Amino acid sequence: MALSCLTGLRFRVYNIRAGRKDPGLKPQHLLSVRTAASITGAEVKGDSLGSKEIFFCPGPVRPGVYSFDVGELKSSAGSTGLVFQTILPPLSFGDTPSSLKIRGGTHVEWSPPADYIKEVFLPAIRLMGAEVRFSNPVLGYYPIGRGEIEAEVRPAKRPLRPLNIKARGRLLEVTVTSAASNLPESIAQRQLVHALSRLKGLSVVPEGRVILPPSPGRGTYLFILARLENINAGFSVLGARGKRAETVSEEAAESLLHYIERDGAVDKHLSDQMALFMALAQGPSSITVEEVTNHLKTNIHVIEMFLPVKFCLSGGLGETGSLDVTGCGRG
Repeated sequence: MALSCLTGLRFRVYNIRAGRKDPGLKPQHLLSVRTAASITGAEVKGDSLGSKEIFFCPGPVRPGVYSFDVGELKSSAGSTGLVFQTILPPLSFGDTPSSLKIRGGTHVEWSPPADYIKEVFLPAIRLMGAEVRFSNPVLGYYPIGRGEIEAEVRPAKRPLRPLNIKARGRLLEVTVTSAASNLPESIAQRQLVHALSRLKGLSVVPEGRVILPPSPGRGTYLFILARLENINAGFSVLGARGKRAETVSEEAAESLLHYIERDGAVDKHLSDQMALFMALAQGPSSITVEEVTNHLKTNIHVIEMFLPVKFCLSGGLGETGSLDVTGCGRG
């Protein structure tokens, strides 16, 4: 739905989440459609829960002050991050700043947590000329949600600058954040201690902190931020009932170590999030990626259906690769 920044297009999307037992629009997907419609005055048909077909014809972007709640559609911890990333591209090309408040899940499965958006995704698009202030005052976990993210989106440089990151550069800093909301602090302490122990062999000494952020629900997570000379990378794992604190930190630490062992500069989650911005930039962009994923391949396929660009993706599924495209300079 980020393609709503292309005004005047009419398109249909079929079989959303095809292959799953429950295909169709979920609350965060439906809110993404409706928020994109709100900021563009779009004509929309098929915008209902479970819908497998959408008609969406957007108009010009309308910057402003907006507040959205995933839970208004259905009690849900639907991802605020996915909604935010849907409307960020069009709002970035507005003539004036926009302010956003989005309520829902901020730390939930299958979507970028708020920490990752702030520390990895936004610094990457800042290199291209996009400027966003972002905060997460209240965390929202599954199943309650009801967290909050807030953002101020400023007009981006036009056209966006291409992104060229072939090498990640030296590892400068590693920060481990272990969080627990409405649960014993000892859980977060155990997560942190185990993560720091697993990362002793790095070329830098990791720094760690425990936080007890406010949330209407209960949950834990561990987020590892790696700052490198040319890019940031992030690795996050959520706690769950019956899942040991040490298992949470083990999974996150292993993800970082896997990234360090490979040559790709951009971590496997950031690569698919950057594809649209690379396509919209002016001129050739080129990045190396930690791992080629199905999500990246799918995003490329969809973008090529709407923009006059052709990506070149090297590397097999699960392998280190590279992604190149000559952007169309729209915005």
